[in-house]
Amino acid sequence: MNDLPIINDNEHVNVTLQSTFYGRIHLQNVRSFLYYQKGGITQKLIHQLKYKNQPEIGTFLGNWFGSELLTSEVFATVDYVVPVPLHYQKEKKRGYNQVTLFGKELSKILDIEYKPNILVRTSTTKTQTLKQRFERFSDSNTKFKLTGERIFENKHVLLIDDVITTGATIEACANELLKTKNITISVATMAYTQKG
Repeated sequence: MNDLPIINDNEHVNVTLQSTFYGRIHLQNVRSFLYYQKGGITQKLIHQLKYKNQPEIGTFLGNWFGSELLTSEVFATVDYVVPVPLHYQKEKKRGYNQVTLFGKELSKILDIEYKPNILVRTSTTKTQTLKQRFERFSDSNTKFKLTGERIFENKHVLLIDDVITTGATIEACANELLKTKNITISVATMAYTQKG
């Protein structure tokens, strides 16, 4: 635990996280728990979570991050926690969505309803880490769809994912969510890839 590179609600990083989406989508707040570097401890942890059948890592991270977020009250007005969905084929193969237990733990600690299966993925893509940055940034093949048009009307939704790299996946999800009338969107992720 002492070795984990925790962001600790760093104001400079929060601004940097928000700026990832400037000119693309409007997000109320963006927070990440850990710094993510290639070959680093966070990458190893998330690799274990995603590919080594250790979903309980999501609970561990959600519990710790949720306690920090509760103290900061940054998401005090959020109505629902919504996970970035996996395509059902990929979820079936893996056996779980890597953000499910993370989201459920955040939901429990922040006392916000966890709302899966409203935002669904309608296309399957190659693993993000295997794709070039440009491809990932301009990936228009990843499609998301809302199964309920009015559920998030006039609501503040917290969209959660594992890692922010280019922000393309979150942008695609947010664009679909923004079809909802008067929705507010914030984002929380396990980790954030530092540039440079």
